[in-house]
Amino acid sequence: MALKALYLILVAFSFQSCKQGQKNADLDKIFSDYYKDRSTLFPLEATMQGLPGYNDLLPIDISDEHQLKLKLFYADYIAKLQGTNDAELSAEDIKNKQALFFILESETSLLNHKANLMPFNQFYSLPLTLAQLGSGESSQPFKTIKDYQDWTARAGHFSVWADSAIGKFKQGSTQNIILPKSLVEKMIPQLTDLAKDDSNSVFYAPLRKLPAGLTAAEKTATGTALTKTLKEKVFPAYIKLATYLKTDYLPLARTTSGIGSLRIGKGYYRDLVKYWTTTDLEPDAIMQKGFTEVMRIKLEMEKVKTQVGFKGDLKAFFEAVKTDPKLMPFKKPEEVIKAFEAIQKKIDPNLKTMFTNTPKTGFQIKRTEAFREASASAEYMQGSPDGSRPGTFYVPIPEATKFNLTSGMESLFLHEAIPGHHYQVSLQQENKNLPDFMKFAWFGAYGEGWALYSESLGKELGLYTDPYQYFGALGDEMHRAIRLVVDVGIHTKGWTREQALQYMMDNEAISEQGATAEIERYMAIPGQALSYKIGALKIKELRETYTPKPGFTLSKFHDHILSLGCVPLTVLEESLSKWSESLK
Repeated sequence: MALKALYLILVAFSFQSCKQGQKNADLDKIFSDYYKDRSTLFPLEATMQGLPGYNDLLPIDISDEHQLKLKLFYADYIAKLQGTNDAELSAEDIKNKQALFFILESETSLLNHKANLMPFNQFYSLPLTLAQLGSGESSQPFKTIKDYQDWTARAGHFSVWADSAIGKFKQGSTQNIILPKSLVEKMIPQLTDLAKDDSNSVFYAPLRKLPAGLTAAEKTATGTALTKTLKEKVFPAYIKLATYLKTDYLPLARTTSGIGSLRIGKGYYRDLVKYWTTTDLEPDAIMQKGFTEVMRIKLEMEKVKTQVGFKGDLKAFFEAVKTDPKLMPFKKPEEVIKAFEAIQKKIDPNLKTMFTNTPKTGFQIKRTEAFREASASAEYMQGSPDGSRPGTFYVPIPEATKFNLTSGMESLFLHEAIPGHHYQVSLQQENKNLPDFMKFAWFGAYGEGWALYSESLGKELGLYTDPYQYFGALGDEMHRAIRLVVDVGIHTKGWTREQALQYMMDNEAISEQGATAEIERYMAIPGQALSYKIGALKIKELRETYTPKPGFTLSKFHDHILSLGCVPLTVLEESLSKWSESLK
């Protein structure tokens, strides 16, 4: 009797294990339908992901009608996910289900705060994105006549979007949901520059490289259609936005810096913190982590100062490295690009010991386009999933002679390029085990956390041998620690822009111009700056936890993290716990 009972238990366990190892067809359909439906609502995402069929669309995403569609869309898929049974799902399916739940619930929460009454700012801006797409150097394709027709149609919708944006700004100004004055002052020249209808306009660039093989008539028709749209709809829309902001909105803009002064402020910031960190951490706890990290990194900086023989205090050292001619050796932008290419070659041998699985997607380093270089940060733009467009590390070089080695060139490359964003994003897109929505999902704490963690690999990769480059790396790490302090300070403690600026400049080697751009970025997109350090601290903590385990290797650890796709930190932690058991 006992043997028979044991046999039945083992059969049941075997059957359940078999079920949990299989893909669930119902859940797969939910994932597939979600991705298709989301692409219709977010066609710019679809374009960036290389998905055809959406390149002519530009929804009025700031309208109440569109936001209601989003709420209904999210609610529908939350209900569908709740109808699936975890007992019938594989561990992989449960992970993807948890990630989608987080997306749906957190984006729903953010829609409840009427942030569309501040429809764009100097950093997060459809007007800037439109120019980047229209340059022909971004994700919007310009390879066929159909591509040009799609872009002409998309650009033609911008005038309607701009009118809607003005309407939302007007509503917000009567409801105490309004942007800070210092941000509006940055937006006006951006719009004014893009409104210029001359031969240097970035919008005319695609007409200078029409596809080969077109007849004269086709070239004329294509050029005429796009030029007409630019002259009648696009440039006038930029002028209208700039004029409204300068004449009507700027005088009403608020003098406070953080969203805590808005009536939506407290609840909105909490939801933004959860969205960007994928945790339930309280703002006060995050700020305290920031203070702790600032002190730790400052001690490391003191060691470098002593190593190079500098006699003054740390703040004096900050000033010295900012102006030391030997730390600014470049004469031309091309020399800066070559220096980054040299970093790539230097780390390549050691990368092979840290990563078994590396991307197939190509990689390139490019100078940031002139129209956005003055206010842009270095950044990574993902390649297309089919490999036709490589991943691109963009470097703004407005003045090559002022490009400083202690700006953290080595750590910047590790973060934005390899093994940071390029490895993580490309492997995610190439991963055939992930449903489509997960190939392009983005959680700041994981994505930016991984990139910041990648900076910490510098010494193991053969970098940071020069004390000034290491000081630059410490500066980058300090920068992310400072963000935990100033972001919370601005948005929950009533810190002014000037207080935040002073704290930043007291604790890192950054120019006032650079610090101003950073602080105003945090004012524009509250909570986003928290994701880097929170994510990196978690990955470092998990590495320290599992390093002593029998069977642990760094390449296995890295490969497992990157095999998950971009996930909330709670999902990452749970997955690594299960993975550690397999090491035995």
